[in-house]
Amino acid sequence: MNESFDIAIVGAGLAGTALACALSSSSLAPLRIALIEAQTIKSDWPACDENINDFDPRVSALTVASQNFLTGLGVWSAISKQRVSPFEKMQVWDAEGTGEVSFDAADVRAPVLGHIVENRVTLAALVNQLKQSPNIHIFDGQAVAHLRLPEKSESEKPQLSLDDGTIIRSTLIVAADGANSPLREMAGIAVRAWDYDHDALVSTVSVERSHQKTAWQRFTSFGPLAFLPLAVNDDDKHYCSIVWSQSSEKTAAAMAMNDDAFCAALSRAFENRLGKVTACSQRFSYPLQQRHAVDYTKAGFALIADAAHSIHPLAGQGINLGLADVKVLSTCILAAHKRGQSVGDIAVLNRYQRQRKGDNLAMMSAVEGFKRLFAPIPLPLRWLRNAGMNVLQQQTKLKNRIIKYAMGIM
Repeated sequence: MNESFDIAIVGAGLAGTALACALSSSSLAPLRIALIEAQTIKSDWPACDENINDFDPRVSALTVASQNFLTGLGVWSAISKQRVSPFEKMQVWDAEGTGEVSFDAADVRAPVLGHIVENRVTLAALVNQLKQSPNIHIFDGQAVAHLRLPEKSESEKPQLSLDDGTIIRSTLIVAADGANSPLREMAGIAVRAWDYDHDALVSTVSVERSHQKTAWQRFTSFGPLAFLPLAVNDDDKHYCSIVWSQSSEKTAAAMAMNDDAFCAALSRAFENRLGKVTACSQRFSYPLQQRHAVDYTKAGFALIADAAHSIHPLAGQGINLGLADVKVLSTCILAAHKRGQSVGDIAVLNRYQRQRKGDNLAMMSAVEGFKRLFAPIPLPLRWLRNAGMNVLQQQTKLKNRIIKYAMGIM
């Protein structure tokens, strides 16, 4: 079977489905869009019971900027009717001293700093939205076997070959297929990458005391530990989603513990800030690596989100950077479509790269700086680090700038 499209998006995760939704809204002649996913795409809303094992262990800390973008796509109201967890404050402290910094949305006259949302809830909202668009054609359960990008002198469209033999020709192919992007490799785009030699362990946990609508992060000598608030209707239940970054050896040891031993170790690592950890869901872990594509674009081809860049989760900015990519790329594509310009034109795609590459590198540098700042260092430098945190706590204007930057509103 041979099919022809204006845009083919490979990868139906949060970024890929968001891009399909953003591009389907053109008031001009509709763009013909293919969404290709190796797994089966599900549109059923997840059960939102309040059992500890019912929460998705993968959550995103969506910024106000991301919320506004999802509102513009028409999906935020559906997300908020399911299960979202607003957080108003963030508390950060150093396990190796007395340094502590707090951030509060009220200081910048905002109702929240952001929302903790289960990835499956956001994805279900996006999939249900795109299924209402007749110009989006879904190819799920089909991996890409081959990518062909014509030379500049050739007039034919870029081409994808799927596992079942389907040939898809498209003016533009967008890779949204994750940090280990097969499409990026097929396109021959180099990446700069390094391992952190850390793994992230994620789970849902029950704690004795309320999380107070606060995102908590403790920097230990082994790596950062985050407790992210999860909202439930039962006042007697207090749940958090945790992200515990440690060396691969320590993570493996934590994964091998029984639940009681793990909860006890986690309570100690978190200094019992919310009382004891009383229960945990199934645990998952994944290796941490920073990657950045040397180029985001070629003629007729573009990378977005994790396929273009991936960062340490300590700042919770990964998907927010990805959604910012989606917003800029969709704006550039729709503007070119309105002008009658080819959506695969390298000049169009380079506008997207120019707008996003600098911002992504800036955030990646900031996160890397934090990671290095809280790495094990000699005692005199630890003292300076803690003193600096305590000074920052008193600098209201600087803290407010940091808050707005993290929220994506400056």
